[in-house]
Amino acid sequence: MAFSLLLLQPLSLPNSTNYSCGTVTIRCVLSDNYSRSSRVPYELKYGQSRVFHELPSGLKMEVLLQKANPQRMVERGSSSSNSDLPPLLFVHGSYHAAWCWAEHWMPYFSRNGFDCYAVSLLGQGESDVPVDSVAGTLQTHASDVANFIQKGLRSPPVLLGHSFGGLILQYYIAYMGKQDSSGLPSTYYPDLAGAALMCSVPPSGNSGIVWRYIFTKPVAAFKVFMLVYFSPNKNMKFSTVII
Repeated sequence: MAFSLLLLQPLSLPNSTNYSCGTVTIRCVLSDNYSRSSRVPYELKYGQSRVFHELPSGLKMEVLLQKANPQRMVERGSSSSNSDLPPLLFVHGSYHAAWCWAEHWMPYFSRNGFDCYAVSLLGQGESDVPVDSVAGTLQTHASDVANFIQKGLRSPPVLLGHSFGGLILQYYIAYMGKQDSSGLPSTYYPDLAGAALMCSVPPSGNSGIVWRYIFTKPVAAFKVFMLVYFSPNKNMKFSTVII
């Protein structure tokens, strides 16, 4: 099956098949006093449902899904059948969860014949929170996505990642069709039908972007800092650390 990569932001990827994001470690840190009761449940739209995919670790990952709407396809005069189109799998960025795709993206693409799925990375949305000091690393998040594709989908999907989710997607592509034995347990990364990076974090990490933002827009950067670290919701504090 042909593989296509759609870049919605300029990104330079090496031609080498040995490309790896291994030099950059992303850790999503959750404070110890994080509690599920502090979450605001997302009200699903018509045609959407929520399932929980069990990972090899025993933790459960939230997945929102919305199947293609055949009636709307007929009304729009679409000639493609649902079986002709690959499923779409959305991966969110920092400070988000699967709900960010459920507002507009999933309804739009389901009306156009695509089965849509959106995952909430561990520690986000309604997914389980690991007992470790961090919710996950770049490798573990990519492994969780790969496990869902292998166990939860019948055909290769188009994988779409925004911001930090785009970096997870890049790690996935580096091992696509291979077995990554660097972690325990080892992970197989199934083939994809395509991929799309939306305002993705580059392979080098986002430290350059952060410093440029601080120096060019110091007032806005200060407001973001105050919002994140002095939020009135003390039960939930999330940060992305790049090493």
